[in-house]
Amino acid sequence: MPVRGLWVLSHRQGHSAVMRFSRRYPTVEKRAKIYNKASYVAIPEDKDLLKALLLELGLTDENKNFVEYRDNCSRINKTNVYSLSVSERKLWPVLAVQKADFIYVCIPLVEQSLTPPPPLLTINSISEAFALVSGVMLFISVGQNSETEVSSRLAQLPVLVTQACPLGSPVDTNLFALHDNSATSANQTCKTPAWKTSKQKGKAQIDVSITEKVQSTQYDKGDDSDTWQVFGTVSCKCNLEAITPNVIVGLNLPANGSPLQDILVHPCVTSVDSSMLISSSVALTDDSAFNGPYKFPFIPPSDTFQLCYYTSQVPVPPILGFYQMTEDGSQVHLSIKLKLHETVKNGFEYCDAKIPFFNRGQIKHLEYKVSHGQLELSREKSLLVWVIGQKFPKSLEISLNGTATFSSEAHPNDPADPICVGATGYVKLSFRIPDYSLTGCYADQQTMQVFSSAKPKIVTSRELISSDYYIWNSKAPAPVTSRSFYA
Repeated sequence: MPVRGLWVLSHRQGHSAVMRFSRRYPTVEKRAKIYNKASYVAIPEDKDLLKALLLELGLTDENKNFVEYRDNCSRINKTNVYSLSVSERKLWPVLAVQKADFIYVCIPLVEQSLTPPPPLLTINSISEAFALVSGVMLFISVGQNSETEVSSRLAQLPVLVTQACPLGSPVDTNLFALHDNSATSANQTCKTPAWKTSKQKGKAQIDVSITEKVQSTQYDKGDDSDTWQVFGTVSCKCNLEAITPNVIVGLNLPANGSPLQDILVHPCVTSVDSSMLISSSVALTDDSAFNGPYKFPFIPPSDTFQLCYYTSQVPVPPILGFYQMTEDGSQVHLSIKLKLHETVKNGFEYCDAKIPFFNRGQIKHLEYKVSHGQLELSREKSLLVWVIGQKFPKSLEISLNGTATFSSEAHPNDPADPICVGATGYVKLSFRIPDYSLTGCYADQQTMQVFSSAKPKIVTSRELISSDYYIWNSKAPAPVTSRSFYA
């Protein structure tokens, strides 16, 4: 989705604000006039835009006094999207982000009437404008931030923004990669668009990687509902020739796969099925579920990028856990059971369970019995690590039972925690399953299309990684999440 303009302002305490970079897109502005119709508000000149923005942000000297519409208690701005007063009308939406001595501003194109203002969540160009601003902000602010360095980066912005956002359409928000490619593109002999750079090395190849992270909080209690959620990232790298290629990457699900939801695509994606974007994890019904196929046509950026992000509501967590710990003086008795779900691939790169002990001192004696794997005591003697290994047994169930005796002598480095007091404690699982995704999502090489002279090699991969995977002691109080993902 295009943007109408991009600006970078410098504003220091005690100094006048200065416009350091300005880029407008007349063709997008014409489209805004057509889409917005009577609600269209033209972007003013830079000096007037600067004045209106500082007024809205309360950064001008004359705004030391109370301004009713801006400062009253009933107005609470929870976003970086503002409405500017321009010629007795309101220019909206205006994305403005302040960082250090700079204000980064972008006005996205809204392809509908602005009366009444549509919800921000329905404006796709907002996320793309924010991604573009984030890329510029990161490029300007990284490093030592000396005046010389910042001035040098600002001088490079006109060329880099031309490449990142040709004709107002963001295609690549990684300005660092564009900067690295600028030198190599100068030696290119083939005719390429002015906004496109390339650093193809070796044979043509497309890499598509799916990484899913699963979070879970389990209690084994009737009153507290277990929660779990999957977060996916599809990363892509296209090593293709300099002439602008068009690529279509397709993601598929098996018949019993879990639909992808909350899909957020990279700005380089040129179009998507609207059914993909409206599929939401917060919908009250399952009517919004879209089972694919998921197709992403795009013009690839020069370096590795995240093609899309998604969430999914899988029916069960990959590993179900049971943890009980009881106190008996200086001793604690442990009982842990883990079960790998039968639908999950039984092949790990690693899998272990960490059992920390807080506010107790050091373990001086340990007796235990494990049905699978091995148990290790950390050097600090306050953490047990159950190394499960690369496979569960054929039964898919494993257990650990033991008794730990703690020393009464306190040490300065003994771990403490304000939540894990008494018998309150947890087991944290860490694992990685290569060549597997919990949703079943995979990149379909058969449906991938590359509109380029060379036929590239296509390499796909996927993995499932644990993230914040906790099993709490069912014999003691535990912190409870605000809501369950699944009723």
